[in-house]
Amino acid sequence: MVVVSPELILTCLEGEPRLREAYEMLEEDPEVRAYFRMANTMAVKRMMYNDHGQVHARITAGSALYILTLLLDAGVTPTSVRDGICDLEDAKLITMMGAYLHDIGNAVHREFHHLHGCYIAAKILDRVLPALYGDLDLRAQVRQEVLHCIFSHDESVRCLSVEAGVVKVADGTDMAGGRARIPYRKGKVDIHSMSALAIRSVEIEKGHRRPVRITVRMDNPAGIFQVEETLCRKMATSGIEDLVEVYVFEDHRLLKVIRM
Repeated sequence: MVVVSPELILTCLEGEPRLREAYEMLEEDPEVRAYFRMANTMAVKRMMYNDHGQVHARITAGSALYILTLLLDAGVTPTSVRDGICDLEDAKLITMMGAYLHDIGNAVHREFHHLHGCYIAAKILDRVLPALYGDLDLRAQVRQEVLHCIFSHDESVRCLSVEAGVVKVADGTDMAGGRARIPYRKGKVDIHSMSALAIRSVEIEKGHRRPVRITVRMDNPAGIFQVEETLCRKMATSGIEDLVEVYVFEDHRLLKVIRM
């Protein structure tokens, strides 16, 4: 079992030198950092929403890699591998990069940010991927798989790959400590803010009946709103909804089990 946090990504990168190299390239890239600052300028300062910047990128990337590991342990084959595009290491890289860059489009506007994210990330990938891939054909296909993850993380878009579905579900796991993925206006007392602040922690582990179990622990039942409106809506169009189960607890009392 792991707790969803910004530090999880570092654990997931252990023993994965190529993934670590790609992650560090994104973390240290001045343009990427500038876009994340701008994303939070738009979301937090101008729209008074919750965080959509680099911390959220780290959290989502860690959750995505851990969820993918659980699916691999259960015998699930990444779609890019199944379709003969790349190998398993590449599929992990696609998942990590897609998760890290998925919200970068907020640097333009919250509206249609999954679209904005694609053209912003395309430029970044065109700079970063040549250092990781000498094969132009493979590089182009990996690039497009990453962009698919970014585009389809929106709830209205159906994921066409396991990797994209993992990114979408991982995005929904960033809910603890007021970091809920439904944007809510800071300082406003309503169901969005009350629900977000109710969630204490989110955990990911091997499930009982499905490969992935997500456990949400909350201080009061208001947090169920975030689970249903954020995580469950993302699961519904992830394409991996039959591989994930969600347990919701208030302290030690089980409130709800969700299987789609």
